[in-house]
Amino acid sequence: MEYPLIEKIETTIVDLPTIRPHHLSMAVMRSQAMVIIRLFCSDGIEGIGESTTIGGISYADESPEGIKLNIDTYFTPLLVGKPATQINALMKMLDKNVSGNNFAKSGIETALLDAQGKRLGVPVSALFGGTIKNTLPVLWTLASGDTQKDIDEAHQLIKENRHNTFKLKIGAKDPDVDVAHVSAIKAAVGSSIKVTVDVNQAWSESVAKRYIQKLQDNGVDLIEQPIVKTNFEGLARLTDYFEVPIMADEAAGTVVDAFKLAKIYAASVFALKISKSGGLTNIHRQAAIAQGAGISLYGGTMLEGTIGTLASAHLFATLPNLDWGTELFGPLLLTDDIVKKRIVYKDNGMEIPQGPGLGIELDMNQIEKYKRK
Repeated sequence: MEYPLIEKIETTIVDLPTIRPHHLSMAVMRSQAMVIIRLFCSDGIEGIGESTTIGGISYADESPEGIKLNIDTYFTPLLVGKPATQINALMKMLDKNVSGNNFAKSGIETALLDAQGKRLGVPVSALFGGTIKNTLPVLWTLASGDTQKDIDEAHQLIKENRHNTFKLKIGAKDPDVDVAHVSAIKAAVGSSIKVTVDVNQAWSESVAKRYIQKLQDNGVDLIEQPIVKTNFEGLARLTDYFEVPIMADEAAGTVVDAFKLAKIYAASVFALKISKSGGLTNIHRQAAIAQGAGISLYGGTMLEGTIGTLASAHLFATLPNLDWGTELFGPLLLTDDIVKKRIVYKDNGMEIPQGPGLGIELDMNQIEKYKRK
């Protein structure tokens, strides 16, 4: 049997402006840089993928410029001429020959899966057993940096029936200031609306113990990565001590991390991100570990555009224990898009396209408009 071969891989960096400055603990985003991957096969099928980081190199050890360089220089020579349908073998080969580079690997695997779905005439989700449902709940991050602006924004989004769960990024300011900010927003939106916080590893264990208590007392629903990602035992102590669920994000970076965390029940929830884990298949493996340990799941984001967001959505929609929904709002943070049909967001969630592959098509005029010169 002859398999279609990978003939060519093209990468392009595009820069899309955000609707407002997006304040994180490690950076302030005013635009998003995305590496768009086009993988061409000998049967005429083209797969698309995306590799996106947050704040250049401030969040992770890969940057858009580095991702493009490494795919062009190292990944492409390894992949060209190989069977495009042998995705597991290709990813194993990349893991053997390329250390780290999980963001780049995720984008490549997405392109391979998109191509395979198109080849078979099925959505990417069908390659993982199919969706449990064709919509996903999506929260919104309130990150203007101003308490009253965040309250007004939350009320407007609730009124529009667009979101009913809100996440707040804290850790960059004094903990008392952060807790006062979060508590004011929680009080303003009420008990029927969920409010979660992401500390982005900013606190020590002792500081976390003091301020998580205050957040719990003020009705906050979930605490994400309060301490440094390497302190698994500290996460386990916090998880055991508090009633409010503790979520591992940066700590749950790989399949091995997920196993080690689950072994000592170091979190009540795992945040899944295809980029940090190296692709959809690795996320599927992490999810299985979590399910076996009775740990809930949350669909995370690297604030990807439409391609990366839908890659995540196709996988997340197949998981039975996605109890905390998703934060797949990345495209909503951007003023424009590079695909012909944008994702439909409504009723506090998003719709997952049911066409072949990811179910979307690049708009090459938009790629040309926003590509980095």
